[in-house]
This record gives sequence, C-alpha cells and structure tokens, in this order.
Amino acid sequence: MSMFVVGLTGGIGSGKTTVANLFAAEGITLVDADIVAREVIAPGSKGLEAIVTHFGAEILTPEGELDRAKLRQRIFSHPEEREWLNQLLHPMIRQEMLAQVEKATSAYVIMVVPLLFENGLDRLVNRTLVVDISPELQINRTVKRDNVDASQVNNIISSQCSRSEKLARADDIIDNQGEISTLKREVLALHQRYLQLSGTDNAHD
Repeated sequence: MSMFVVGLTGGIGSGKTTVANLFAAEGITLVDADIVAREVIAPGSKGLEAIVTHFGAEILTPEGELDRAKLRQRIFSHPEEREWLNQLLHPMIRQEMLAQVEKATSAYVIMVVPLLFENGLDRLVNRTLVVDISPELQINRTVKRDNVDASQVNNIISSQCSRSEKLARADDIIDNQGEISTLKREVLALHQRYLQLSGTDNAHD
C-alpha cells in the first residue's frame, strides 16, 4: 500500500472509538472494520446474496436485511457454518478496507480493527496502536455502556488476545485509564509522530 497505515485496536470497552474520533478531529481518515463488516452484508450486496443462497431466505428480516440474531443462532452450534461465513466475509472486508485506505486523502490512515491481531490484519498496517485499560475497568465500562452482564463481558475478553500479548505486539500504546484531557495529549503526540513517520510533517501547517 502506498499509504502509511496505523492499525488501532484494544479490548472491548477500552475506548477505541474515542481515540479514533480524536484522530479524525485532526483530519485523519478512519477505516473502521465494524462499519465495513456491516457494508459488505447490506441489502443488495454480494455478501448478503451469498449468505441467502447458503442459508435460505428465512435468514432475512421482513425488511430484507440480514437477521443477525438468526444467523448467530445458526452458526453458534455449527462451527463449520461459522467457518464458511468467515471464509466468505473476511476477504470481502479486507478488500473493502484496503480500497478505502487507497482512496484516503489524509496524511496517513487509522484502521480501526477490534480483532487486529486475532485476524492477522496487523500484516496490513505499518504500525500498531493498542488502547489499553485494566480488565476491571473494561468490565465496568462495558457493563455500564451496553447494559450487559459482567460474565458476558468476561467471556468476550477471554475470547480475545490477552492483554499482555496485545501490549507485547504493539508498536505504540495509549493508556486510557485517566482523564480525557490526558488522552487528547497522548493522541496529539502520536499524531505528530505519525505525520513524521508518513513523511508528511513538512507539509503540515
């Protein structure tokens, strides 16, 4: 890729979106894996067409959108179906993300990927940035934000890369356990660093 790309990741409830939006406020293009994942299965998409062909039309809502709850039920107890779905969607998501990166006009791009290391997408970026908070804080924030059970959050955390592994593989780390003012300072410092690394700091006004 011709563009300098930073892969932004972090566990559930770590504040990835907040950090990403702070970079966006500096004029940096965001390519968000979660948004792209929704786009590749939107009504009229090839992704949705393939899913309907495979699972049947009952996988749709009356409005013609993918019924995520039904799909989750179908793949939950059938690992081979989940594997089929991953084989279909992961390449589509990757291709669309790379297309969006190439179209970006900002000095560098932030690729927001919750499962950056787990899905091997760190291979697509020049640098990795992990938003880090303690597991206790992760649980508290997510329970509050999503109104879910702590055990559910625990299950999600344990299904992801461990905190120590993420930190070991990160090029840069943002500690998001303090005040928003501290977070803003950290992001601005990294923004300057990424401008330098992407070779565009001279053009920066």
